[in-house]
Amino acid sequence: MDPWINYHHLLYFKTIAEEASVSKAADKLRLGQPTLSAQLKQFEEHLGVQLFERQHKKLILTEQGKIALEYAQNIFKLGNEMYEALHDRLSPSRVHLQIGALDSVPKELILQLTKAAYQTGPVSISLIEGSLEFLVRELLAHRIDLIVSDYLPSSTDLKSIVHRPILKKTVSIFGSSEFKNLKKNFPHSVSGQKFVLPTYNSRLRYDIEHWAKLNSIKMDIVAETQDISLKKMMATEGLGLIPSAPYNVSELVESGQLIEVGQVPGLSEEIHLMSTQRKVSNPIASRLMKNFNITGAE
Repeated sequence: MDPWINYHHLLYFKTIAEEASVSKAADKLRLGQPTLSAQLKQFEEHLGVQLFERQHKKLILTEQGKIALEYAQNIFKLGNEMYEALHDRLSPSRVHLQIGALDSVPKELILQLTKAAYQTGPVSISLIEGSLEFLVRELLAHRIDLIVSDYLPSSTDLKSIVHRPILKKTVSIFGSSEFKNLKKNFPHSVSGQKFVLPTYNSRLRYDIEHWAKLNSIKMDIVAETQDISLKKMMATEGLGLIPSAPYNVSELVESGQLIEVGQVPGLSEEIHLMSTQRKVSNPIASRLMKNFNITGAE
């Protein structure tokens, strides 16, 4: 016989997890604390896993507990929707999609992804920025659904991640008009010039330094930032040269605020979309992983 879930136990567990306290959950549920503790113990014994650990008199969810809580929240959300639907009070529901992105990913690309999500179905979106290490932890813990990144995580994390490139474009060196004389004799003309580079959180930083070393080019690095908008502002102010895919700065080139000094042979920028396998997948995230690609980035 397949195991079955006691939904009273599931509700008790969910409330304890959300309140992070048996006593607070007991007050909310209007139950005695010993009774609630006994019900939680029965639920853990039935599942055959430990859902909480006690640390300094605090209840901390185990990894199994975090997974169980996510399912419990979804189950009760569906139950509420079922009740509303049966009473003709259900408004069109929106799938909640959580997208993690690095600062180094152009905001125009994130906008394209969000627009594609809205075209896929009713959805509400949370956009989360942070380091790739942080975003990968959140992805593997099922707290975000997708990551947009300009480089891939370590091979260890990559084993648990589904990924594919959604854009690959060549990289050039750009600067304000005062650097126009550097077009001649590129790339050696940029040796000794000031550069604004991405931080080492970006694959592009390693690639541009490798290119410079191979070509005996010395870069005077005056600033480094992961924020691509800030890099473009610094470049237009003449503070230094920046490496970038042309689509990132096309509007600044068209307006004359930046010029292309030269293309870096063999160097490209890739944007990746990442997700992870889940027992209950986010339908919008699944469709985007399968079908989404960047458009108009020439």
